[in-house]
Amino acid sequence: MQDGLSVKNLSFSYGAKQALKQVSFDLPKGRFCALLGPNGAGKSTLVSLLTRLLVAPKGEIRIAGHDLRGEANAALGALGVVFQQPTLDLDLTVRQNLAYFAALHALPRKGIPARIDKALDRLGMRERAEEKVRTLNGGHRRRTELARALLHDPKVLLLDEPTVGLDAASRMAITAHVHDLADQGLCILWTTHLTDEVRDDDRLLVLHQGQIMADGCTGDIRGERSLSDWFLEQTEMAS
Repeated sequence: MQDGLSVKNLSFSYGAKQALKQVSFDLPKGRFCALLGPNGAGKSTLVSLLTRLLVAPKGEIRIAGHDLRGEANAALGALGVVFQQPTLDLDLTVRQNLAYFAALHALPRKGIPARIDKALDRLGMRERAEEKVRTLNGGHRRRTELARALLHDPKVLLLDEPTVGLDAASRMAITAHVHDLADQGLCILWTTHLTDEVRDDDRLLVLHQGQIMADGCTGDIRGERSLSDWFLEQTEMAS
């Protein structure tokens, strides 16, 4: 998993409550992987561990070959993140938001304008570059956050329920854009509780009660049933 994401035997507890139990998976580059789980499954805890907002006492996380525990700067430098809660400055333009992020990452100043244009082009947002974020709709704000996450050329892109609050058309557009990024070679981990965001040829990880209960190709996992029916049946049986 030199350019992907590897998690081995990851566990985490909040006091007596165990949120994750021996979670392991390997994700290669160039693949869209959906992490599907109901609310309370442990998705947010896993995201916090992957982004080092929390530190697991046991287990291993490697991002693009870098051990998050021993090589934190290199590992986090290879990771792009879109968090569930929006974090853009509404009174800055799209370009200003990205330039501020680039400065925080200490990217070479001379190359920042070209990086911003490249990232915006990948999301079809160049024509919006000089607009204030406050004037954008929800879908375009999310695209801006995606472009920002790509500025430092990450190998792994983590998106935590990125379509929350968006209408159906915007949700479909964002999902399609991120699948395109996987086709361009990025390792994608997309967390969701919405089964209609997952395609049959996507890699699927199903997290329930802190454990991985299924891992494979979505079409193979769901079989003859819809993913929604399969998911409801499996999570209800395991509850």
